[in-house]
Amino acid sequence: MNDETKQIAERDLKRSQLLNDFKSIYEDTLPERVDRYLEIAHQDIIPNHYFAAASTQCIDLYKDGYFISAVMVTQAVHEGIMKLIAERNGIRAKLEHSVLVRQLVRQNVISNECAAASNRIWTSFRNDVHHMNPKVTEISFDALSKRNLLDLAFIEKEIFAVDVTSAGLVPKQPKYWDVAENGTVSVFLRLI
Repeated sequence: MNDETKQIAERDLKRSQLLNDFKSIYEDTLPERVDRYLEIAHQDIIPNHYFAAASTQCIDLYKDGYFISAVMVTQAVHEGIMKLIAERNGIRAKLEHSVLVRQLVRQNVISNECAAASNRIWTSFRNDVHHMNPKVTEISFDALSKRNLLDLAFIEKEIFAVDVTSAGLVPKQPKYWDVAENGTVSVFLRLI
């Protein structure tokens, strides 16, 4: 057997072993993954904004047990959504978070419950996680990621709620959707 043939055989063997290992790990953790997925009652349809894919990956990260990454991404997506809300309501998005949230509540743009969800995400060790400060060793990321995802799901439901009718998709707050001249919207589906 020459060197090239030997390398190919070793790579194929390694690939086969990895396939079996990954399959075993996935099958062993499948019930936990399903439970975590079901815990987060996320919005199935959101607008196809720049943060839609990242928002969906938050769910996937949590489902698959990547709690630190789930926290990081929920924080980033939350900031993107708050920026969108501010912009679509003619409010300076560069305001300090608590000032922005108070203004959005005062102007009846978001509910008090949405503001509370936003504040919880904002105060979820954002600077410690973002900068990987030593304090991260003290954080219970599984609980924090679940809390952040539940809060993000609440915000998305309030802002991006839709009715699905025989005529099609009807956003409850169209200003947060990019409605085309023909009345259609570009959506990001998260049905599984």
